Amino acid sequence: MKPSIYLASSAFALALSAAPAMAQDAASTDADTTASSGDEIVVVGTAGAGMRRQDAAFAVTSLDADAIAEAAPASTADVLKLVPGVAVESSGGQNGANIFVRGYPSGGDAAFVTFQSSGVPIFPPPTLSFLENSQLIRIDNTVARVEAVRGGTGSLFSNGQPGLTVNLVQREGGQYFEGMLEGSITDYGQYRADGYVSGPIDENTTFMAGGFYRQGTGVRDPQFDAEKGGQFTVNLRHDFSNDSSMLLYARYLNDRGQWLLPIPVTQNGDEISEFAGFDAHTGTLASNDVRYTTLNNGDDVDLARGRGAKVFNVGANFDVGVTDSLRLRDRMSYMGGTTFTVGLVPSGPPTTLQAYADNLYLAGVSGATAAPGATFTYVDDGSTVAGTQQVMQAGIWTVDKRIDSFVNDFAAEFEMGPNKLTAGVYYADYYARDNWNLGNGMVLSAENNARRIDINYADGTVGTRDGFMQGSTYFLNAAYDGQDIALYATDELQITDQLRIDGGVRWQRHTVDGYVRQPVSVDLDGNANTLYDNNESTFGPTQTPISYRDDAWSFTGGANFEIMPGIGIFARYSQGKSFPQFDNLREGVTDIATVKTVEGGLKVSGPMIRFYATGFHNDFDGLSSVQLVGTTPTVASGGAEATGVEVDGSVGPFYGFSLGFAGTYLDATYQDFFTGNGTIDNTGNRVQRQPKWQWRVTPSYELEVGGFRPTVYATVQYYGDRFSDPENQQLLPSFYQLDAGVSVDVMERLNLRVTGTNLTNEIGLTEGNPRIIGSQGSGTILARPILGRSFTFSAAYKF
Repeated sequence: MKPSIYLASSAFALALSAAPAMAQDAASTDADTTASSGDEIVVVGTAGAGMRRQDAAFAVTSLDADAIAEAAPASTADVLKLVPGVAVESSGGQNGANIFVRGYPSGGDAAFVTFQSSGVPIFPPPTLSFLENSQLIRIDNTVARVEAVRGGTGSLFSNGQPGLTVNLVQREGGQYFEGMLEGSITDYGQYRADGYVSGPIDENTTFMAGGFYRQGTGVRDPQFDAEKGGQFTVNLRHDFSNDSSMLLYARYLNDRGQWLLPIPVTQNGDEISEFAGFDAHTGTLASNDVRYTTLNNGDDVDLARGRGAKVFNVGANFDVGVTDSLRLRDRMSYMGGTTFTVGLVPSGPPTTLQAYADNLYLAGVSGATAAPGATFTYVDDGSTVAGTQQVMQAGIWTVDKRIDSFVNDFAAEFEMGPNKLTAGVYYADYYARDNWNLGNGMVLSAENNARRIDINYADGTVGTRDGFMQGSTYFLNAAYDGQDIALYATDELQITDQLRIDGGVRWQRHTVDGYVRQPVSVDLDGNANTLYDNNESTFGPTQTPISYRDDAWSFTGGANFEIMPGIGIFARYSQGKSFPQFDNLREGVTDIATVKTVEGGLKVSGPMIRFYATGFHNDFDGLSSVQLVGTTPTVASGGAEATGVEVDGSVGPFYGFSLGFAGTYLDATYQDFFTGNGTIDNTGNRVQRQPKWQWRVTPSYELEVGGFRPTVYATVQYYGDRFSDPENQQLLPSFYQLDAGVSVDVMERLNLRVTGTNLTNEIGLTEGNPRIIGSQGSGTILARPILGRSFTFSAAYKF
């Protein structure tokens, strides 16, 4: 880490009695963003001062605490289902979501999504393999609101994200002591406790502290507590007499959850049904029998580690009023800790045990033309297994990362009459150390809570050891150190009371240094008759250096015109850049992605209606991603184009009733885009995993009954058909999801809530088999459905 060159700017801000503000934090306290007023303040996508959403010449969504609570998001990424233009796959559990934006091609994770806390990226690279930003922060009662900007000005500020930038705005204290305690439990036995307290320290200083803790099995019960952990956040705000302020905050996250992966289901065209013996709604291969294992290299693995993070984040925001026309702002953040992924990764659909054993022998014994007889036994109790038993292969994958980052964003804002000029400098220094061990395939019974099976052949050949039929097939040891420095400038000009224009440029320099230790394959015990360890991947003697340096320009220009109070239109053109990150560079991919966007929209905001509609067209060039096919990194690269329309808003025709809505139409296709390391041309194919149509409608009705105020609400969501792969061979059929809930306020202090998700028990697929290229065929396939029906009961007391 080399943050010293930017500590000077922070010290300067402090010397001027600076403070954290960025109006985003000043406005983050009590929900001051009323849905009907149109006065909701957003900071994301601005130079730091914030502005009314109605005045923004870009597509932005703001979600307050009530909207988040009613959505009952299962994870941090899940809340983005409320944002049009975004396709979210959160069926993988609390961590490791796949998030796609406006047709940006990606093989998974969240390559074009940046999460911020108080206006600062939590970790500057938006995605590394087995790590995307939403894994590093949780949404709890310490979050006042969530802001999300698509395209637009995102490529100018922060880390220059041209896709989606999401800002989690912290709750802050006010001049009255207050707080909340909340407890919840699910119908599958998981419990959670939330709470916060806030208030004044003196007339100019306030505080907030809070967090959550949870524990349970999750909907897909692995027979042990796979969901466990919590988060704690504290902040302190001080307002100075010279129109300046300071926000200091700290957050600790220690949380993990089961990494949910594809399971066997049956597909006939667009009809999906359960595979016999495997519950599509609650089933998982994980079990007590599979939980504790010892890999061929001697490593002991506990599957309960799942996917999660143990990180500490501290930050400071300063806002300094130097003169009536000059303000200085500085935002800094340090984050450090570890992230981890331990999962049971299936490699193919079920088959009979006898057929599997025959294929294992033929593939492992050189020159063999037929397999001898074999005996099959369960590992846990030694009992015999019939050759007709349905089995599947799944591997223990472990990925450990040590990460840290320092980010500083300093800006000076000069305002003279109708003109506001902002110039800033962004600096980030970040590090990652990776240790991967992939493969480690086991033979498992194809059923809920699978059991390990051993195979031994009549000729003395040993097929498995404690269920393992192979060891590591991809062993990675690597480290990377990245630095970004960017200079940006924007100018906003209020030409008339109705017309406002803006423009800006950004120059960014991106450097990465690191190394990859190349693996080698060995016969671990030197015995060819033990098939399970004959091709073990391990450390090799060769270390390959990585060195990358390049720079690029981004720019944007837009205009906002207020036709009349509460009705406006906007238009914008932008060109953003996305630099190659660690995983691309490891595979020799050095392309800088260019995204050109034309967008425009209508904004209507009044006491009974809010309506926002945005049309856009994106051209992508130089896009590259690395996908694991089996356990082999495979490069996909090229271009794409996307045209779409996003709408969201709400109507409240009479007291107590509101109808929220959001929808997206997206026509996104590949252009000169190749997969399979350049061997497969996907030109004209639909961009993978992003539907043409998706929408959600949320009616809500509140009434008063004596001292009670019940609210009934529901959400109907539609996800159009998609393809899981770029070759458009793995169809993911369209599906609906129905969620609903009842919330009751008792005497203004106590809130009781019941929320049900996927009430119709839909088997909606969000992922096929990402470990293969092309079709899985029909019949039994591997795919990842949404979670089955569940209910959450909660009680919250405000004081």
